[in-house]
Amino acid sequence: MKIDLAIFEEFKIRRLYDEENETWYFSVIDIIQALTQQPDYQTARKYWNKLTERLKKEGSQSVTNCHRLKLEAADGKKYLTDVATAETLLRLIQSVPSPKAEPIKLWLAKVGYERMQEMADPARSLDRARETWQKHGYSEKWIQQRMMGQETRNKLTDYWKEAGVKERDEFAILTNIIHQEWAEISVKDHKNAKGLTSQNLRDHMSEAELIFTALAELSTRQIAETMSAKGMKENKIASKTGGGIAKKARIELESKTGKKVITTNNYLPPQKDPKKLKEK
Repeated sequence: MKIDLAIFEEFKIRRLYDEENETWYFSVIDIIQALTQQPDYQTARKYWNKLTERLKKEGSQSVTNCHRLKLEAADGKKYLTDVATAETLLRLIQSVPSPKAEPIKLWLAKVGYERMQEMADPARSLDRARETWQKHGYSEKWIQQRMMGQETRNKLTDYWKEAGVKERDEFAILTNIIHQEWAEISVKDHKNAKGLTSQNLRDHMSEAELIFTALAELSTRQIAETMSAKGMKENKIASKTGGGIAKKARIELESKTGKKVITTNNYLPPQKDPKKLKEK
């Protein structure tokens, strides 16, 4: 796991990144300390203990969803500490009566309402995704390819569901087989090459990477449908074959252009130079 610190105003939030599950875990007590503006760590810990008791009585699953991982304390030693994912933390924040928590609560209400709108009219989610990419500076050509690729992806995962493939773990395994086959690099290594952590790899692909990913997934679905693939074993075969078709196309293109399809480029914001910040 990768250990890191996030800063909320003057408070340090300890966090760990689980590379295997691609998930950030945040120290719950650090979050509580920041929201309540409590300078004393032990007081914040007691607050969290009381909140835990109340949530359990209310039947909330938030406490159950918290984990215990070793984090470094002020004395330099590591102790088991309650941690939670961003999703669980957003639920916990709703139970904290603090002016610092109020803006987040309002934002959650807005997001919840938008989600209800999207369920009633799915086109809204597409429009919102397009707006988000536009705000991040993506070109219209890239956005169009990203959305077309997502549609191809959705059709493949729909097939997997009907074929008895389990979501999350098995989806991830098949996705990696396809990616490893066409790109000759795993999803994890591809993300590392681009300097990504919790970001979505597809949001940092070039136009060519998106096109070949879509070709590999389109080929996989059509092969799976042709052979009526069921379960993991048969869909692994289809995934490897589908990825292989895109691999041949990639190699052919690279031989004609002399350019590699796989790149280390990303759309991350440029990092600020600490030396320049000090000079200011």
